[in-house]
Amino acid sequence: MNIAFDHARSAPTLDGLERHIRRATEALTALQREDGHWCFELEADATIPAEYVLLRHFRGEPDDLELERLIGVYLRRVQGAHGGWPLVHAGPFDMSASVKAYFALKMIGDDVDAPHMRRAREAILANGGAGRSNVFTRFLLALYGVVPWAATPTMPVEITLLPRWFPFHLDKVSYWARTVLVPLLVLQALKPKPVNRRGIGVAELFTVPPDQVRDWPGGAHQAWGWIKLFGAIDRVLKLAEPHMPARPRQRAIAGAVAFVTERLNDEEGLGAIYPAMANAVLMFDALGYRADHPHLVAARRSIEHLLVIGKDEAYCQPCLSPVWDTALASHALLEVGDAASAARARAGLAWLKPRQVLDVKGDWAVQRPDVRPGGWAFQYANPHYPDLDDTAVVVMAMDRAARERAGATAGDDAEAVARAREWVEGLQSSDGGWAAFDADNSYHYLNNIPFADHGALLDPPTADVTARCVSMLAQLGETRETSAVLARGIDALIAGQEKDGSWFGRWGMNYVYGTWSALCALGAVGHGLQSPPVSRAVAWLASVQNEDGGWGEGGESYQLAYDGYERAPSTASQTAWALLGLMAAGAAEHESVARGVAYLAATQGDDGFWDEPFHTATGFPRVFYLRYHGYAKFFPLWAMARYRNLRRANSLTPTYGM
Repeated sequence: MNIAFDHARSAPTLDGLERHIRRATEALTALQREDGHWCFELEADATIPAEYVLLRHFRGEPDDLELERLIGVYLRRVQGAHGGWPLVHAGPFDMSASVKAYFALKMIGDDVDAPHMRRAREAILANGGAGRSNVFTRFLLALYGVVPWAATPTMPVEITLLPRWFPFHLDKVSYWARTVLVPLLVLQALKPKPVNRRGIGVAELFTVPPDQVRDWPGGAHQAWGWIKLFGAIDRVLKLAEPHMPARPRQRAIAGAVAFVTERLNDEEGLGAIYPAMANAVLMFDALGYRADHPHLVAARRSIEHLLVIGKDEAYCQPCLSPVWDTALASHALLEVGDAASAARARAGLAWLKPRQVLDVKGDWAVQRPDVRPGGWAFQYANPHYPDLDDTAVVVMAMDRAARERAGATAGDDAEAVARAREWVEGLQSSDGGWAAFDADNSYHYLNNIPFADHGALLDPPTADVTARCVSMLAQLGETRETSAVLARGIDALIAGQEKDGSWFGRWGMNYVYGTWSALCALGAVGHGLQSPPVSRAVAWLASVQNEDGGWGEGGESYQLAYDGYERAPSTASQTAWALLGLMAAGAAEHESVARGVAYLAATQGDDGFWDEPFHTATGFPRVFYLRYHGYAKFFPLWAMARYRNLRRANSLTPTYGM
């Protein structure tokens, strides 16, 4: 059956679409590794490679001039037309990224009077100078002695000794904040000095003498009253901190070291994220660990795994994404559906299976001590921090692969699925939703402390993760009538819908991602086009489609006062999300779907993939964004294969939760 559409850019016939699917499939499977998994590059912005350079020089590591040259090429390439460095491709000036990139390039040896350095310096000064940097940048500048420690919030290491009932406790912040903060507290207590053999500083980036920098700008999300309160507390702490008694301080440092070493994660690193890993290295140095100490060696080596070194340039990734990449690539190939693709998907799932965390009760167990572990982490290994999103996506792929191969989930996969389901159900938050790593991590007042100027100190439930867990439970056969957990999840998801019909996307950019996730979940539980939340979401997606047939959304959509969708250039991954969302809602015959499929067909490259320089994922809204190099490789393939399958089956409803 050949179906063509009479639009300005028609979707290809099904036979024509098959050729696009085949090219994308061959390209994706060619990148599968011998052991069955995929791991694509995960790029952020200039800050991580800049910090990597500065870490090496802080420690006085041997020069690697070729690596520095390659990183310098990368940093110069991503410099913005405004002279500074953005957080996203072609984005606006960002102070902290610009200060770090300038500092790193100067450390590498770039002449401060070179045109690109002069433009960067002028942009930084025109925007208020390096004194306007965020807290994390100020800590780096304080470590290097560029600004005094008084320019940073005072966070005594003794806070690790506070009882859990206290308004601030490490258990009340997110996993990423916890792992970054604990070694940083030791650094602030010990205040180590940099080696910095080249003697590089950046005093020229300040509009006032750096040693006079005291006040910090704070975050746009922070309320005036809270700022005043915590500012007063900080002033008291600054007076008290030098007089902290020695014995509690020693006990606090020992506790911090124990926390870090328990979670060192072998050579995958503390929390398996760069900022925590780097702080752990510096903490061991400050404590006087010898260079060959196994903890220091493992911590430092973990960072090297994050490097992407090419022929012409190099950069450092914020973390690695093999579990996420493998699960999503497997979903795409299961959707393609031929025997060879299904076999490739099963190989990916076989690689995933032993990475299920079954024997470690991570930090999440503080809130849910009676729940057995059973989730998957995002990275190669991170047993203390499995996440709900990865776990739900892996389970749905395992369940689908088993059903399509044997007619029902059976054997070992059934046990893995059951343990994961038990863990997901156990991590439901009290409002019915799910967060990424913890349950009930919603102490929102803490986002007003000086350390939290990024506004991402917490891990509260979000619509996209809630949707994924709802999708999983529904795919496994639960209904509102059979599962109180699912019923509460559905209610929480619907309650989070925006007035315009969209959903906020915490971990993908942004409302297109959130709306795709929510429509998958609502479709899986039987909400069709007649359901008001679904029909409103479908209308919203259709209304924000670009003229070229694609969808696009940028980081500006995370502005605090959301007042409607802001168009951005179309991307393949965001177009695929919109298409998958519309098809999950039963709208496969909607004109927008045909136009979106046509966009993907028309923009596919000769290599079978799609060119996508834009960041389409989110680390922390307004602060840190991600460019998954795999997204434009498997999401468009998934969407095209789903469209083909629905049209060939004369069905408007997908069978599975994603």
